[in-house]
Amino acid sequence: MMGRKTLDDMDLAGKTVLVRVDLNLPVREGVVTDASRIARSLPTLRDIIAAGGRAVLVSHFARPKGVRVPQMSLRVVLPALESALGQPVRFAEDCIGAPARQVVGALENGEVALLENTRFHPGEEANDAEFAAALAELGDIYVNDAFSAAHRAHASTEAIAHLLPACAGRAMEAELRALEAALGDPERPVVAVVGGAKISSKIDLLLNLVRRVDHLVIGGGMANSFLAAQGYEVGRSLAEHDIADTVRDIRARAEKAGCTLHLPVDLVVATEFAGGAAHETVAADACPADRMILDAGPDTIAALSDLFAQCRTLIWNGPLGAFEVPPFDAATVAAARRVAELTRAGKLLSVAGGGDTVAALNHAGVTEDFGYVSGAGGAFLEWMEGRTLPGVAALEG
Repeated sequence: MMGRKTLDDMDLAGKTVLVRVDLNLPVREGVVTDASRIARSLPTLRDIIAAGGRAVLVSHFARPKGVRVPQMSLRVVLPALESALGQPVRFAEDCIGAPARQVVGALENGEVALLENTRFHPGEEANDAEFAAALAELGDIYVNDAFSAAHRAHASTEAIAHLLPACAGRAMEAELRALEAALGDPERPVVAVVGGAKISSKIDLLLNLVRRVDHLVIGGGMANSFLAAQGYEVGRSLAEHDIADTVRDIRARAEKAGCTLHLPVDLVVATEFAGGAAHETVAADACPADRMILDAGPDTIAALSDLFAQCRTLIWNGPLGAFEVPPFDAATVAAARRVAELTRAGKLLSVAGGGDTVAALNHAGVTEDFGYVSGAGGAFLEWMEGRTLPGVAALEG
């Protein structure tokens, strides 16, 4: 774990443990609609409880911008949290000061409390030392189990880690182990699959990956921009025609680094983007001017299937086509299922992340078959870009 402590390094018995979790959950009509982030933190919370510690949960929720907004209270997640934990959770009406001290002070060993939204205070997003100190005075140990918030230098993710004995929680530990195995010192060959709509939002990602991986697969709208930069007709497809120079730079850097770029060799095109729309498969250089590219074709799928079988490590961020609308999900689903098959057979270490990617893997029914699927979104992307994540760096001893 590169010098980072884990729960195994901490004496938790009788200690108040401040656990930074990510409870920024989707809510509809006052009910949590996806509790997967709670599930990720359960191993940490159960270990603290089993060791006789007192778990105090710290999290942000939504974007109140430093003021108390009643509709953005973390109280809304309490029922889902209690249901997942299988025990009552006390709630503090503030995350610092007398309300927090009163609730935390009344905890018995093995009990759990949830503090109110840290973003009700401007000191949270400002990474303010006084606010961090007010949080730190509530506990004996700090545990960061929120990789999804680790790319923000906030008081509850960065400053507080310097004020208390600090370690990574189980979810953070698992995430970092998976990511370090994929890009830190991976088994080679390494292939990265990068898809999505726009290259402009992933330039840093591509520039980092061409230095780190052996094969880079470009899919989705990004592939259209690469094809256009080669002078190919892309018709009415989503493409960024104004970044041809950037595309050529990425190509040149990949060649210099010995990274092989893989673009679609055939395309699924249609006159409209709609479910069940009439479509046909054409060669990559033969898109009719009145069509739009919505997926990669069967020859591309076959080539990717062979490529994945030759690799030992795979990193995935972004779909290969417009997977939300069948039949334009074929390439993404087929590629995902091939990766899952190789992973199950022990032939491939697979790590995936990013909102669209998780949705695509869920759609393909293979999320559980990948080696690791990150729910971290922005933090996962910044890690792939090679950036230092403040919440991770603060844990390094």
